[in-house]
Amino acid sequence: MSVGTAFHPRTSALNSTMAWGEWSGYFAAAVYADSHDIEYNAIREQAALIDVTPLYKYEVTGPDAPHLVDRVVTRDVSRLAVDRVIYTPWCNEEGKVVDDGTVARRGDQEFFWTAADPSSRWLSMNAAGLDVRIDDVSDQVAAVALQGPRSRDVLEGATRRDWADLRYFGQRRSEIGGVDVHVSRTGYTGDLGYEIWVASGSATEVWDALWEAGEPHGIRPAGIRALDVARVEAGLILIEAEYTSARHAISPEQQYSPFEIGLGALVDLAKPAFVGKRALELERGRGGPGRRLVGLDLDWTGIEAMFTRHDLPPLVSALVHRDPVPVYKDGQQVGRATSITWGPTIKKMVAFGSLPPGLAEPGTRVSVEWSVEGERGKVAATVVRLPFLDLERKRS
Repeated sequence: MSVGTAFHPRTSALNSTMAWGEWSGYFAAAVYADSHDIEYNAIREQAALIDVTPLYKYEVTGPDAPHLVDRVVTRDVSRLAVDRVIYTPWCNEEGKVVDDGTVARRGDQEFFWTAADPSSRWLSMNAAGLDVRIDDVSDQVAAVALQGPRSRDVLEGATRRDWADLRYFGQRRSEIGGVDVHVSRTGYTGDLGYEIWVASGSATEVWDALWEAGEPHGIRPAGIRALDVARVEAGLILIEAEYTSARHAISPEQQYSPFEIGLGALVDLAKPAFVGKRALELERGRGGPGRRLVGLDLDWTGIEAMFTRHDLPPLVSALVHRDPVPVYKDGQQVGRATSITWGPTIKKMVAFGSLPPGLAEPGTRVSVEWSVEGERGKVAATVVRLPFLDLERKRS
């Protein structure tokens, strides 16, 4: 049975629709208003507060903490400075992705780790023989994402300090509403934004301070539907949508290497060792992955034509369709498309595609399965580079 997060006293009061989803055992607001478009617009045009407490959170400390983190993730942690954050996948011995998340270095021997799936056992298994402590603080630490072009104004109002010097993927301690917090310049929207980590018992005080500071800037709460659309536009993948965790896959086809899901740049094969390194070296030595993650730009005229055949106006859901559908080339299925959605800012119907390397070049034409009134058809699509939307302000 789901329970409310530490922010639930505030989010439940704001959720006029009482539309809730389930996220890692917590109630997560699907949408607060009649339509998530309003919340999406806050992310892209003003500022939005998004409760991301259901993320799994771990503190890794001790003399061998850097060694454990470096052993597990694919990136070179020896190059990670204090108060910097990395986004990274981690793999099993076969080089297949177990999960992806962020790791913040809060001290020489202190790391804060976030994950989509439970990771305590995985970390403990890889910590054998090391002088390290792993604490699951998922319930003790609440998290809220402050996202949007006015997010810095809101944060400066709530903290009464300047934040222009905090670089992308940086983090620091601060105080909001009289409460100690960690603030990282990270997020899942592809926009300017921050994630704020606070002891669960003080979560509502932080929410109230941010809300008060945000009212002059049009702040709104945003649910997971709006977040889902924003992350697709930003080209950000989702576990159990774009890939299946190697721990849950029931067939080899469901397992993906980082190279197959667009995370190849986050694999440092030059560092001495990490879980899955040998398998990833062999994959690269064979010429690379057998499939690649691409963007797909679906032809709107083709979608309209399918509705016209049924004497219907074109009507597409504003939600993200995460379930995979076939992708075809010359009548043969060659891959799959996931996270199909209308991008309000880019004004296109887009999706992620998993395709063979020979069809992964931008400009390649394929077709995607589309259904109207129970009739399945195909809509032409063009392979494009990811991300669909790359806002400079997220980095500036």
